[in-house]
Amino acid sequence: MSGHSKWASIKHKKGALDAKRGKLFTKLIREIIVAARLGGGDIEANPRLRTAVLKAKFANMPRDNIERAIKKGTGELEGVEYSELTYEVYGPGGVALLIDILTDNRNRTAAEIRNLLAKGGGNLGEAGCVSYLFKRKGIIAFDASKYSEDDILEVAIEAGAEDVINEGDIIEVLTEPEDFENVLDALTKANFENQMAEITKIADSTVSLGEDKTRKALKLIENLEDHDDVQAVATNLDIPDGFSMDD
Repeated sequence: MSGHSKWASIKHKKGALDAKRGKLFTKLIREIIVAARLGGGDIEANPRLRTAVLKAKFANMPRDNIERAIKKGTGELEGVEYSELTYEVYGPGGVALLIDILTDNRNRTAAEIRNLLAKGGGNLGEAGCVSYLFKRKGIIAFDASKYSEDDILEVAIEAGAEDVINEGDIIEVLTEPEDFENVLDALTKANFENQMAEITKIADSTVSLGEDKTRKALKLIENLEDHDDVQAVATNLDIPDGFSMDD
């Protein structure tokens, strides 16, 4: 599984920049609203809402913002109706992209995403063309300079984790979605402080491109993630060790 979730780690590193732009809170609030609308406002009884609130707390979102978003989702406060969409895309070099969308205007979002794809060398595919390449997994990431992989492995596997991966500067714990909370709780109780914890989509296998196409694909992914309606972008692009988006 090594390298399969590396893009999730890179996304986390740019999270602070997203927060400065005000986009991170907007995306988290949308997810909380939709989770509460679909599964109710009881965090204990709604796993999707629990995960959304966890991410919001990790991003230091004020409690009032979280509670207001939940109330908008349940209808206690007036809120916007969001639609969930998934776009399946071929990027530069044929790399697969799976784009999760939350929007209040499908037509506007579709036009804007198509424009980003056209400029970035991507093409919208048919339903099912790339989604089969991905599975939902829990990812919990730790600073490898602070913790031993063996120590994390011992706690994580006992709690039900699927795998522990050392990506050099980050140690990633992978779980099935249903085991995510148990594993996260066990690691937290063992005093391991995580850098990221979320349920996301990870490719079963990755593809390697040349440096130029890799850079173009990453630029397209960045531009897509910068769009207000894009919640997440999953990719099967293999990112070589030491590769920097800032080069």
